[in-house]
Amino acid sequence: MAGMNPELMFHTEDEVMFYDTDCGGVVHNLAYLRMIETCRTKLGAKLGMDYKTMSDLQQFAVVVRHEIDYVRPAVLGDTILTTGWLQSVDRARFWCDFEMRRASNNDLLVRAHQQLALVQMPQGRPVRIPAEWRARWLECMES
Repeated sequence: MAGMNPELMFHTEDEVMFYDTDCGGVVHNLAYLRMIETCRTKLGAKLGMDYKTMSDLQQFAVVVRHEIDYVRPAVLGDTILTTGWLQSVDRARFWCDFEMRRASNNDLLVRAHQQLALVQMPQGRPVRIPAEWRARWLECMES
């Protein structure tokens, strides 16, 4: 993440609520995924893949693969800082990475890696990433 172009990154902040936890007060996996989804959605908008654009084109980013490493647990009352960034892109797929840290001490809680594809609706068929998006992303990755 060091040296990463800030144009390819987004940060979100979430306070752990009671509904994010299990009976022991530890954040459950679904809550982490929801927080990652929020960060990725806002990152997508920053990269030109906002809901309006995707809806107009009827092309939507779909998670194809998700890998997650749970490093340390977050607990009720923690504030979690999620950083997401565009890791790489090819013609039809792209990858986003995420780190989730506890705001109070910067402890790494979660690392995640997602592979996404662009899908044309209503057919549900994969399509190439628009050339202008790919060119802009690659330009940012090189700078």
